[in-house]
Amino acid sequence: MLNIYDMEQPEGVIVQFGGQTPINLTAGLAAAGVPIWGTPPDSIDLAEDRGRFGALLKELDIDHPDWGIAYSQEEALAIAERVGYPVLVRPSFVLGGRAMAVADDAPALVKFFNEAAVAMQEFGAAENPILIDQFIEDAYEVDVDAISDGETVVIAGVMQHIEEAGIHSGDSACVLPPYKVGEYFISIMRDYTERLGRALEVKGLMNVQFAIKDEVVYVLEVNPRASRTVPFVSKATGVPVAKFAAQVQGGKTLAELGLTKRPSVDGFFVKEVVLPFDKLPGADTRLGPEMRSTGEVMGHAASFGHAFAKSQMAAGTHLPTSGGVLITVNDMDKSAALKLGRDLHRMGFTLYATEGTAAALARVGLAVVVVPKAGAGPDDTVARIARGEIQLVINTPLGQRAYADQAAMREAAIRHKVPLVSTLSAAQAAVNGIRSVAQRALVVRSLQRQHGG
Repeated sequence: MLNIYDMEQPEGVIVQFGGQTPINLTAGLAAAGVPIWGTPPDSIDLAEDRGRFGALLKELDIDHPDWGIAYSQEEALAIAERVGYPVLVRPSFVLGGRAMAVADDAPALVKFFNEAAVAMQEFGAAENPILIDQFIEDAYEVDVDAISDGETVVIAGVMQHIEEAGIHSGDSACVLPPYKVGEYFISIMRDYTERLGRALEVKGLMNVQFAIKDEVVYVLEVNPRASRTVPFVSKATGVPVAKFAAQVQGGKTLAELGLTKRPSVDGFFVKEVVLPFDKLPGADTRLGPEMRSTGEVMGHAASFGHAFAKSQMAAGTHLPTSGGVLITVNDMDKSAALKLGRDLHRMGFTLYATEGTAAALARVGLAVVVVPKAGAGPDDTVARIARGEIQLVINTPLGQRAYADQAAMREAAIRHKVPLVSTLSAAQAAVNGIRSVAQRALVVRSLQRQHGG
């Protein structure tokens, strides 16, 4: 980078549009005399340094998960005992959530701590600490993209994750505008975003990740750069977010650009990820804190169900409107799975389930075909999928053993191109999509016409 700078002699350098890599290079570039446009290098360091950032959140009286920084296993274990399991083990200064994991107990924490240390060595960050965060279970996660000119902070888009907390934002489908988060919580997120933007002296783009649980809004992290959702937000709102951010970093104000309030959104826009599992037989198909997706698509419609169905089609997954659905969920998810079963039964689907889930469905009067787990007998889950009896699989294993027991079933679903849903929130979104498609045909909505182009 310094060789290029010496050759080009630019008036300024923008670091916000290249993800984490240029952010990691900013301090070195600034120390070498390179003029950094936009957010000051010290503010970038403040947002990236968990100790400094934690102190800022405390000063601003903004709720956040408890946390600690560890340079050794002993420190990590002590932090986990203080904040309580489960904890999120987060290597610092790595890409794509590399080696990030949720540890439910001390042995898992030691295992993931060692993996995080190896990942940081790969990225040349071995001297940095490993972050141990309290993991907020059963929370809604929300991404906010915003633009600031140093004084005025304007939210460009508010996106609710469809998958629950704990899944990397790059692997989670999300919807704009939020479909289960009310204006009360959005107003809190707007207030936090504005205060953080001013405190960090952001000029250009910033991304804030929130979690909402038990009526409390928590700030998980702030990225002082463009996030992967910026193109999605731009297409959904018709506002050239990256272009405006570049102009702000060049000295213009948001008022001069005519962006003074959050853009309105007509209808629903769903960002869905493209996963590579059908190209990688035998690969671990679990979604978690480490990113696995290789692409993104978008679905747009007047209703959330239609937008979700379109996003699945674009990602290569066609939601069925008839046939059989295999439901096999962990004990904690069984009560929520009853509603899914009722909805699918009413739409004419035949319900299949493994023994425990089948018993729960039968107790509420739903007709269900009991299917042995993979390898547990004839006509097991793998055989049913291979014969074409199953058109949708809803599977939420809990724990390593449960996942291993059902790996053959999941591989069969991928091999035979049967849609596989691994979280209850995504399953409910799929049911909404199936219902919408069954009730009314999909209609093409042109983005150009949508935004008057």
